[in-house]
Amino acid sequence: MAEVLIQNLKKVYDNKVTAVHDVNLHIKDKEFIVLVGPSGCGKSTTLRMVAGLEDISDGELYIDGKLCNDIAPKDRDIAMVFQNYALYPHMSVYDNMAFALKLKKTPKDVIDKKVREVAAILDITQYLERKPKALSGGQRQRVAIGRAMVRDPKVFLMDEPLSNLDAKLRNQMRAEIIKLRQRINTTFMYVTHDQTEAMTLGDRIVIMKDGFVNQIGAPQDLFNCPVNLFVAGFIGMPVMNFFDNSKLLLENGVYYAQIKGAKFKLDDFQQAALKQNNQQPCDIVVGIRPQHLSVGQGELKGKIEVSEMLGSEVNLHADCEGDEVVMVIPTMGLNEDVSVGSTVKFNAPAITMQLFDKATSNNLLWFDEKSFKANAPVCKTYDSLKKPAMA
Repeated sequence: MAEVLIQNLKKVYDNKVTAVHDVNLHIKDKEFIVLVGPSGCGKSTTLRMVAGLEDISDGELYIDGKLCNDIAPKDRDIAMVFQNYALYPHMSVYDNMAFALKLKKTPKDVIDKKVREVAAILDITQYLERKPKALSGGQRQRVAIGRAMVRDPKVFLMDEPLSNLDAKLRNQMRAEIIKLRQRINTTFMYVTHDQTEAMTLGDRIVIMKDGFVNQIGAPQDLFNCPVNLFVAGFIGMPVMNFFDNSKLLLENGVYYAQIKGAKFKLDDFQQAALKQNNQQPCDIVVGIRPQHLSVGQGELKGKIEVSEMLGSEVNLHADCEGDEVVMVIPTMGLNEDVSVGSTVKFNAPAITMQLFDKATSNNLLWFDEKSFKANAPVCKTYDSLKKPAMA
């Protein structure tokens, strides 16, 4: 087990294109950290630099306290699981898993013990004599993970290992990785473009865009307090609603958010954060999670264009003066007409509103630039203030 320290890591290709800009990241021993972002954001390049498969243009990489910039991949004591499995098709499952140990001239009895122990953990013992072509996608991925596990690496690197699987199998394998992590308890770096994987697997998530790290934090922190519009729109399903052309008002020392002409007095913590920043009235984008909207009353109105009944809840897509608004409404106790074509009033508690500066896209509920860099948000949310019902 080992910690990984990345300092000002940068990747510039020969054509002068910069793929990764000054990434700083401290991965603690036994931590599971997930790099997530859209295609081309630099997450896989960052992982490959840690693995030694890409040269580091600038910055420093430490694994278990050892500077690894110029150390060969085979000497970094890491193991990588790829998207395409990368199994040897002419070898059996057993030989695939044992291959790296054979190269190290590990004794046969030790190899056999390790391979069979790992196969039992991954439930692939019955496939040890098969060739990869005789396995399903999920079974092949388990073999690829097992091949990495037998080496007892200090750090596991996984580059979108589930992206080639269908939705059902991807869900199953995600659960298997969670169980695996609990059993082997080592340091993981995991790359994905799937936010569901990121939210369910990671102790912390690193959100990247265009080679830059936008925010690092625990899954719930990113959901509750996104640093900017990009993070807010990337994390959460359905995605956050954005009310453009909104305004932050200041009247007699009190802040209000104006959405579609309706004024909402902000909560005490929002008032305190804005006053701390000496925030002046400005044009803003208000973000509200679909789960925080309720129908039946309120100053906002929308005409329902799509109604998706999902059993315990219904997803409503409504047109609100030209903006599409998505609402996730529990069906229990729902007395409103939410059929297509109907008009509903809707609302959200002010405390659930995220306020983004339209000019910079930054969240105004962070205190200052230092807080941005230290990843120390001050904003709270409606969810975090809910208390359990009395027994």
